[in-house]
Amino acid sequence: MTSLRTEPVAAARWPRRIRFIRGRFLSIKVDLAAVIISVILVVIALAVGTWSLGVSTTDTPRIGFGETLRVLAGQVSGEPANLVAAALPAVVIALIGGASLALSGAVFQTITRNPLGSPDIIGLTTGANTGALIVMLVMHDGSGAATIGALLGSLVTAAAVYFLGMRGGTDSYRFVVVGVGINAMLLAFNGYLISNANLQNAASAAAWGMGNLHDIRMSDTVPVFVTLVVLVPFLIAMAPRMRMFELGTDSAQSKGVDTGRTQLILLILGVGFAAVITAVAGPISFIALVAPQLAARISPSPGIPLVTSAAVGAALLVSCDAIARTILAPETQLPVGVVTTSVGGVYLLGLLLVQSRKAR
Repeated sequence: MTSLRTEPVAAARWPRRIRFIRGRFLSIKVDLAAVIISVILVVIALAVGTWSLGVSTTDTPRIGFGETLRVLAGQVSGEPANLVAAALPAVVIALIGGASLALSGAVFQTITRNPLGSPDIIGLTTGANTGALIVMLVMHDGSGAATIGALLGSLVTAAAVYFLGMRGGTDSYRFVVVGVGINAMLLAFNGYLISNANLQNAASAAAWGMGNLHDIRMSDTVPVFVTLVVLVPFLIAMAPRMRMFELGTDSAQSKGVDTGRTQLILLILGVGFAAVITAVAGPISFIALVAPQLAARISPSPGIPLVTSAAVGAALLVSCDAIARTILAPETQLPVGVVTTSVGGVYLLGLLLVQSRKAR
């Protein structure tokens, strides 16, 4: 009689860089390498932001990095402190707004499993611009009402893209195509609104529509802070289900994920992250598109890492804002959206070249 021998089965082991933080209701996987990369990016973003605070956009001399730190520590007052105080709201909104846009892009690119699945590609930021233009040019209300209009415009556009793009199934390709189509129609409608406005209102609306941090006040940072504080915990709770979506909808369903409900919750979170910064600063293009893809390339973790995406988004937007304020100073300051669009154009060109080489 032949005796059967059983060999011990080696338990599946995670790489040494992976750690688990387990709580009573939630277990989170942490990639130490991704954490180190994210910390480096945050340090870079803060360094660029601090340097940017001391840059003069007029004929007055700039102040150095060390003196800027002393101003922030309350050790220096007078003209240097005034210079830092004037630039501080724009730098703060660039840091937290860049992170918020990047998280929105990470959510939409995970839902659609498409690198073009970004709120500025599928029309959400254009919808926010439409809402603000209706308030400013048709209803003739001020900037406060325009912020609410931008938020409503983004939400209505998201609802239209979701119900038309996901009707009868969960085809991510159709979701992106429907979004691109709605984005094109909204751009045409926005052009119509601006062409029928008087010169002064049209100029103001066009400047806001390019994404502008010049007139940001410190009070404008509050809604962005509050949105991040409220939505980030929900995103952390949804992160394990997002990882399932990266394997495909069928795979997620086989793991017991309610894909329809999860998509709707993630859509609401993605809209919230994008809408709040768009309502405050106007539609800032390409940060949500570029940041998650860059994070996925520099991080060893599979899929789109959320923390690294947020760090890349903050570093990108604060760097673009510094370029926008200084490249033509003191004669003029560019809207930050002009610089982000240029960066995004270079990224899209590189993406097309890489894809064409893979297709050969």
